[in-house]
Amino acid sequence: MPGSRRPPVEIRPIRSEADHRDALQEIERLWGSPRGTPAGDKLDVLATLVEDY
Repeated sequence: MPGSRRPPVEIRPIRSEADHRDALQEIERLWGSPRGTPAGDKLDVLATLVEDY
C-alpha cells in the first residue's frame, strides 16, 4: 500500500509462523529484483530460508 512502507525484514532464521509470514511479505516486495543486486541477493536468501522452513 502506498504510504505504508515498513522497514525491511532482517535476514535471520525462520523459527515461527510470524517469521515465515514476514519473510513471505518481504519476498513479495523484492520480487523481480535483478540478480546480483543487494535486493536480488536478499530475495535469493529469503527464498532459500522459506523453502527450508
